[in-house]
Amino acid sequence: MYRSCLLIDVGNNPDRPRPGRLWLRNRYHVHQRICMAFPSASRKAEDVDFLTPFKLDDFGNGQVHVKRAMDSGFLFHITPLPNGRAVIIVQSAIEPDWGYAFHNASYLLAAPPVVKPFEPHFPEGQCLRFRLAANPTRRLSKHSLDAKKESIGKRVPVPTDRLIDWLAHRGESAGFIVTRDVTTLVSGYAYFNKNDKKSDKWQRLRSVLFSGLLRVTDPDVFRQTLVHGIGSGKAFGFGLLLIAPVSTVGTGESI
Repeated sequence: MYRSCLLIDVGNNPDRPRPGRLWLRNRYHVHQRICMAFPSASRKAEDVDFLTPFKLDDFGNGQVHVKRAMDSGFLFHITPLPNGRAVIIVQSAIEPDWGYAFHNASYLLAAPPVVKPFEPHFPEGQCLRFRLAANPTRRLSKHSLDAKKESIGKRVPVPTDRLIDWLAHRGESAGFIVTRDVTTLVSGYAYFNKNDKKSDKWQRLRSVLFSGLLRVTDPDVFRQTLVHGIGSGKAFGFGLLLIAPVSTVGTGESI
């Protein structure tokens, strides 16, 4: 796998945003641009300068709208930074072609993309810092106390007072346990609009940023969790589990 770091210039003034800030406001556009890093061979050969409008069929290269695995798919995570910048971490099964993806939109980048191989291996019992932007949901059943007949089977946001429980429960089958008393969360929303011509078509997804410590209980399952991601909304920047050794706390290293 590969991990890419995309540094985006969003500007310091929200009232006079740079193009990068406007772009990040629509998660649908972010996902589209990342898809462009996986062009088909014919697309690259026939449109070297990326002049033809985006068509999903020309991109993907087996990496878009597929099940995330060691050899397919990608996940991404957006983190605001100081000084009017933001970073997008992209985890992909194959090496992305960022030069092609941003050929006609280099103004979005504050620096050239950095791409590194990512082959995680962890011993059982290892303690790690983590950060996870998730879209915690639950499916209503006939046994759900808040379910109406017409809502059975639908997915709804997890109540705020049960968010830590949601993460802990997911961890039980994902090869890790979280340290509850040091796990923090920040709730918000992520927005997207698939039709720029209609301002009333904006939609939003619940966004929860979890941070804290976890301990690996099953290395093989945990590695698969890193590959597949956690929860729903992965096309909109949710599910990528970012980790770092606990020993880096206080050294300035970030996740």
